[in-house]
Amino acid sequence: MTSDSDDSATAVLEELLATRWSCRAFLPDPVPRDEIERVLDVARRTPSWCNTQPWHLHVTSGGRTDDLRAALAAAITEGPSEQPDLPFPGSYDGVYRDRRRASAWQLYESLGIDKGDRAASAQQTLRNFDFFDAPHVAVLTTDRSLGTYGAVDCGLFVNNFLLAAHSRGIASIPQAALATQAPVLRAFFDLPEDRLVVIGISFGYADPDHVVNNYRTDRCTVADVATFVG
Repeated sequence: MTSDSDDSATAVLEELLATRWSCRAFLPDPVPRDEIERVLDVARRTPSWCNTQPWHLHVTSGGRTDDLRAALAAAITEGPSEQPDLPFPGSYDGVYRDRRRASAWQLYESLGIDKGDRAASAQQTLRNFDFFDAPHVAVLTTDRSLGTYGAVDCGLFVNNFLLAAHSRGIASIPQAALATQAPVLRAFFDLPEDRLVVIGISFGYADPDHVVNNYRTDRCTVADVATFVG
């Protein structure tokens, strides 16, 4: 049996999940430090395996964001080779391929990029490495010794970071692309060997007039994601 307060809490969560999106065009305005810390204060409550809390973030602002942009640009002058700390999927097959393609087509259509225009789509991919002009990047790492479950816990933290940011009017985008350049990130942040790069999150304030921020991806139904037994 639920109360009105339960319904209200559910409605807030539903609204956050329904309205959050991955921003691909940011304004240059920085997010105040106290706002960033408030987001982190919410996200730090994320549950983790045996309460290990394996996540750590390096958060850039101002000139250091520009310095990281420059470091990544120098590393991918001949194309972004993939050197992640954690293995990426070997392939996307079946429904995963279909969903991935549908998402990509929505992105390209919003930008007026024709299907098959590999040059334009490659140029858009490179936008990942200038953070879509975001003023901040958070690079999240996990402890090497915690293996798969450390990475799973970090995934929970990422989601809570995204929702907390959205609740404060801060746009964001989680970027696996940044993790492909783990050697650059390791050198830039002087990461110790026991830390593995999981993902980067670019964040700031969305450019409301940019067309790329107007489309939304679809989600599966409950029937697609759950099998009820008994």
